[in-house]
Amino acid sequence: MSAITRVFRGIGAAVRARSGVFVAVAVAVFALDLFLPLLVLSVTRKPWDSFMFNPWLRRLPEFLASTQVTMERKLEFLPNLALFWFTADGPYGPEWGFAVTVSDLVRFLLMSALFGAYFALLCYRRDRLAQGGWGAQPAQRGGVAGALVSTLGLTTGPCTVTGCGAPVLPVIGLAFAGLSSGTLLVLAEVSKIATTIVLIATTLGVAYLGWLVGRPHPRFTSTPTPAARANS
Repeated sequence: MSAITRVFRGIGAAVRARSGVFVAVAVAVFALDLFLPLLVLSVTRKPWDSFMFNPWLRRLPEFLASTQVTMERKLEFLPNLALFWFTADGPYGPEWGFAVTVSDLVRFLLMSALFGAYFALLCYRRDRLAQGGWGAQPAQRGGVAGALVSTLGLTTGPCTVTGCGAPVLPVIGLAFAGLSSGTLLVLAEVSKIATTIVLIATTLGVAYLGWLVGRPHPRFTSTPTPAARANS
C-alpha cells in the first residue's frame, strides 16, 4: 500500500466512523470564518444594517459562456468576484463593509474540511487506542488545543473589506481606528502569510494522522499463532 493511499484510507475511515464530529466541527469553523468579522465590527464600530447578494451574479453564466472574453481574463476575474456582503451605514456613506469573494468562500470551505477531518481523525485514533488497551496520549490533547487555537487564528485571516481592501486582521485594527494605511497593509501581508503557514501545518497534521490510522487493523494482519493454526 502506498503512503498516499494509506493517508486517504485513514481519512476516509475516520470521517465515515466519526461523521458527526466531522460535520459539527466543519460547520462551527465555517460559521466562525463568516460571522466573527461581523461580530468584531458590529461591537467595536456599528451593527450591520444590510445584507445583499451581488446582483451581477445573474450575469455570471453569460460571462462564462462568452467567447468575447478570454479564458485568462475569466480566471483572473472569478477569484475576486464578490458573492455577497454586509454593510453598516454611516452619516457620509458606508461605515464599514464586509464582502465574501469566491476565493474567500473556497478558503472557508477548505478550512472547514481540514479541521473537520483533523478532529474526526483524533477521535477515531483515540477510539482505536482505547480498543487496544491504550489511553489517550498527551500529544493528542496538545493537538486538540493547537487545532482550537489555529481555528480561532484562521477566523482572523484574509477576506475583503469595503473601502480598504484589507483582510479581517486589519479590520480588527480598523475597528479600533487610529492605524495608518501603511500599517493596515503590513497587517494584511502578515495575515496572509500566517494563514498560509497554519493551513499548510494543518494539512500536514491531517496527512500524518491519516497515515497513522490508515494502517490495516492488527486483527486482520497479524500472523496466526500456532494454537490458532492447530484449531483451524
